[in-house]
Amino acid sequence: MSEQPPRPTETSFPHRAIRSFVRRTGRTTLGQAKAFADVGPQFLVPYAAAAADFETLFGRAAPTILEIGFGMGEATAHIAAVMPEKSFLCCEVHTPGVGALLKRIEEQKLGNIRILQHDAVEVIDNMLPAQSLDGVHIFFPDPWHKKKHNKRRLIQEPLVAKLAARLKPGGYLHCATDWQPYAEQILEVLAAEPQLQNTTPAGFADKPGYRPLTKFENRGIKLGHGVWDVVFVRV
Repeated sequence: MSEQPPRPTETSFPHRAIRSFVRRTGRTTLGQAKAFADVGPQFLVPYAAAAADFETLFGRAAPTILEIGFGMGEATAHIAAVMPEKSFLCCEVHTPGVGALLKRIEEQKLGNIRILQHDAVEVIDNMLPAQSLDGVHIFFPDPWHKKKHNKRRLIQEPLVAKLAARLKPGGYLHCATDWQPYAEQILEVLAAEPQLQNTTPAGFADKPGYRPLTKFENRGIKLGHGVWDVVFVRV
C-alpha cells in the first residue's frame, strides 16, 4: 500500500497545544531528493511567525486554498492541474511526501502550489490572517480508530473555529474520510461551528469533481470501503 499517504493527526489534550501531525519516519528517494534540490527553492515557503502575503508568495493575485496534510501529493497535484486559476498553499511535515509533491510539480510543470513543511496549526495561527482563504482541503486525516485515541483526531472544535475564522464569506471547508465514525464526527463538529453552514442539508456531500480518486481510495472502494465527503461554507 505504498500510495497510502501519511495521515495528518492531532493531539488535543487540555494541557497540550493542538498539533496537526505526529512524527513518522520515511525514506526519501533519490528522485525526491533531486526535486528538493532542483525546485525546492522555488516552491518551498519558509515558516515565519508573520502574516503571509499570498500575492508575493505566488506572484499573482488569485483565490487561495489551504491544504492540510497532503500525504504523497497525488490529489494535490491533480487538483492544482484542473484548477489553475487557484493557488494552493499546502502543509505537510513528512519529508518523503514533500519530496514526492515537489517531484510532481516539476514533472507536471505546476506553478500554483507552494509548500510549507511545518505544523499546520502554527501556520494557521501565525501566517494566515482572518478571512484570507477561499477554501480549505483536509483529505483522509488519521481516523485514530480506537475510542481511547479519538481525542487525537485532527477535526475537532478548536481547529475548525480557527479555520472558519480564516475563510472569506462564501469560502469552503472540504473534508473527506474513509472511516464512517470519523465522518460522522466531522459532520457533527462542523455543524456545531456557527460560522459554517452545510452545503448539503441532508448531511454528506457528493464527491466534488475536483477531488480525484487516489490509488489508495480506489483500492478501498474495491474492498467495499466507503468514502464520505463533508463540505461546509463560511456564512
